[in-house]
This record gives sequence, C-alpha cells and structure tokens, in this order.
Amino acid sequence: MHGGPIPIPGHLKLPPGRRRLLQRLRRVWRSRKALTGVTQWILDWGLPLSAGMGLLYFFAARAESPSDVYGAFTLIDAPEHVLLWIASIVGWLLVPAIIGGFAGHVIAQRISRVKSISTHTLFRQRTLRRRIRPPGLIDDLAPYFHGTHAQQDFADAWVRVAHRNDWSRAQDHWEVFVRDTMSTQQYAHLDRHECLRQAQNTGRMTLRVTARFGLCIVCERRR
Repeated sequence: MHGGPIPIPGHLKLPPGRRRLLQRLRRVWRSRKALTGVTQWILDWGLPLSAGMGLLYFFAARAESPSDVYGAFTLIDAPEHVLLWIASIVGWLLVPAIIGGFAGHVIAQRISRVKSISTHTLFRQRTLRRRIRPPGLIDDLAPYFHGTHAQQDFADAWVRVAHRNDWSRAQDHWEVFVRDTMSTQQYAHLDRHECLRQAQNTGRMTLRVTARFGLCIVCERRR
C-alpha cells in the first residue's frame, strides 16, 4: 500500500565497496568519545580555538606586522588596529581563562583519581606501549558481512531488518549509538581502549534485540 511501512528485504545486500572520505573522517571524529579528560577536551575545544587564534594572528600580521601582533597579544604594546584590538582582548581574557581552566581540570582529575582504580585495571602493568597506543575506531559494519557468525547475525538484524538494507544509514546510526554510549558516566572511568570495546559490545547486544523487531533506537529518538 502506498505510504505504508517499507517491507523488510528477504536477504542482506552486499555492503558498498569503499566508504567516502567524509564518512571515514566522520567515523574517526565520533571515535574520539572513547578518550577522556584533557585529551578529549583538546580535540573538542583546544584545536578549534588554536585554529581560530592562528587565523587571527595570520590576518592581523598581514594588516600590520608580526611584532605588532605579538606586542598587542602579550599586552606589551597598545593596539592600533581592529584586529590588534581583538588579539589584545584574546590575550587578556581568553588565554588566561583557558590556561587556568586547563590546569584546574588536570589537578582536579588527579586528586579525584588518587584512590580510584577501575576493576579492569587491577593488578595490571601499564606498559609504555599501552600508554602511547592510539585509540581505536568505531567498527565499520561492512566487514561484518564476511565476519564471524555473531557479526553476520548482527549485520543481518541491524542493516537488513532495522534499516531495510540501507548500509549508509545503518553505519551512521551505529556510530551515533556507540559515540553517545561512550559519553555516559558509566564509561568515564575506563581507558580509551576498554571504553570503546565495552561500548561496542553493549551496542551489539542491545541493538540486535530491538533490530529483530525492525526497530532502531536512533531512528525512534530522532522522529
């Protein structure tokens, strides 16, 4: 019937060959929620603020000179140009606020964790390799098509039943669910690798149940 629900396909369609660059970058950006504290703050706020200050410095230096910008930014010299006034205000208000807030956050986090040890880290030796290993990425669902039995079963329920073989939409909503799950308080004490692993395990178990009935939690919340 026209305008009725979309019928569920009888078989799981092959995934697309390659993801677009924007889709891959989106997955990387959403995976940052596995990080905690200062590291996530730097990505969320530090990099955009640094980029904005860099652009301000660049255009102000073109209008005047690098030495004038430096003098206004560090409050050594009085500003004489609109861009120099902005640089002076940024140097007067924003930089001390960022440094003070950053230092306060680090100190508060260290104090709160003096007696806080998550159960998954008990008795483990934190090697240098584990400390510097970069965080993982939210799973791409395309390899699930030829993956383990559990992965194939999840892809069949999540992609074919819940999203009517729309791989792009299923991937998008999978990333959203894992990203928001990692942002909840119960995952705050986990390191970046364990946080991602547990969030994805929880996601596969939770979403598979509702997906079998043709329901997507993200779709329902966005209506």
